[in-house]
Amino acid sequence: MTADILFEVAHVSRRYQLPRTRLFGPRRVLTAVDDVSFELHQEETLGVVGESGSGKTTLMKLLLGLEKPDAGSVTYHGKSLRHEVQVVFQDPASALDPRMRVADIILEPLRVLRIGSDHAARLTELMEAVGLPRAYAARYPHEFSGGQRQRIAIARALAPHPRVLIGDEPVSALDVSVRAQILNLLEDLRLGFQLTLVLVSHDLSVVRHMTDRVLVMQQGRVVESGPTRAVFREPRHPYTRLLLESIPRLRPSGVAQIKQE
Repeated sequence: MTADILFEVAHVSRRYQLPRTRLFGPRRVLTAVDDVSFELHQEETLGVVGESGSGKTTLMKLLLGLEKPDAGSVTYHGKSLRHEVQVVFQDPASALDPRMRVADIILEPLRVLRIGSDHAARLTELMEAVGLPRAYAARYPHEFSGGQRQRIAIARALAPHPRVLIGDEPVSALDVSVRAQILNLLEDLRLGFQLTLVLVSHDLSVVRHMTDRVLVMQQGRVVESGPTRAVFREPRHPYTRLLLESIPRLRPSGVAQIKQE
């Protein structure tokens, strides 16, 4: 593994046993990730795209260590431990404990991971980084809008000084009016904190705007990968072309439409 490679995913598969359909029948098996291999390089932004059920969320869980592969290996920086990897989930309302104040939410990773530092100074730094007034640290999640809650979730993910940030559909649960703000914030933070970003999304317009390289997943397999511009300009796999054709287009009147065959 070379110095600039943070993750090395080698022939990874993850299978789940499904309930029996008959009392004495065999148990069915769902293969969520099937023989996936790729490398994640330092300070790059990787997009993982595909429809629901394509395996992209399971792949994210494997990167985070929340799931273990049934075959293959996921290695972070030459090790199996991944304390420097954090995640921002899709729905900030369900990702934040409603009984905790913002300060406790953001600083919780430092306490859990036993990271000794000036927690008060780190809290101030993070609140400023995500564009929230320091006084908001005394409030509870229900007092904020969806976009503000996602900013809190991002601050919590950044608290333990991660090198890799994984965004699991980080803007899909937000109002359209604030999605661009959060995406621009993630890009600013990526540059400011020298982060490596993995963006899991079904929104190809977001992936095209944000990422350097993209993996296209279908039924648990990576069917196409490469530099984002090249894949979007000249998609080789029929499934990739189908996804690209589903991106909303604008009519001359400015009304969005879906291109159809």
